[in-house]
Amino acid sequence: MSQQPISEGSPVPDVMFKTRVRDESVGGENPYRWQDVSTSEIFTGKKVVLFGLPGAFTPTCSSTHAPGFEKRYDEFKALGVDEVYCLSVNDAFVMKQWADKLGITKVKMLPDGNAAFTRGMGMLVKKENLGFGERSWRYSMLVEDGIIKKLFSEPGFSDDCPTDPFEVSDADTMLVYLQS
Repeated sequence: MSQQPISEGSPVPDVMFKTRVRDESVGGENPYRWQDVSTSEIFTGKKVVLFGLPGAFTPTCSSTHAPGFEKRYDEFKALGVDEVYCLSVNDAFVMKQWADKLGITKVKMLPDGNAAFTRGMGMLVKKENLGFGERSWRYSMLVEDGIIKKLFSEPGFSDDCPTDPFEVSDADTMLVYLQS
């Protein structure tokens, strides 16, 4: 199933993200409504760091990957990054609960529940060996005005990878790149 990931110099995939926003008029214990957000709304005219990971509430994603970007968020902003996004093949409600559990308030969670963006990136892999189904490969990228300027994809890109490499998609690697 996995295909060759798109490369630096390519535009990001043109998709619509299904996000949720708080709306008190909805009422009840879950006062949220759906809001579509386009790729162009996120990336056009902006310098964005996006990191993709296999899943909310999973070990490396929760202990290191997402918290690392949250911890270093202000350093990204100081280097001219407009926004930092965490993308996962999860729905908006799972992403919100995960952010709440981790105390993530600065990094924006970007749900790719249908895997449209991940598939368009060529980063969709099977993780059936873990019972995860289809998920994102672990990566980070710098996007300027919708064009991928730098892409750090973990080694071993494959379906049902027996390991979960986490060597180059971390916050520190991206910061070193931005500082150079």
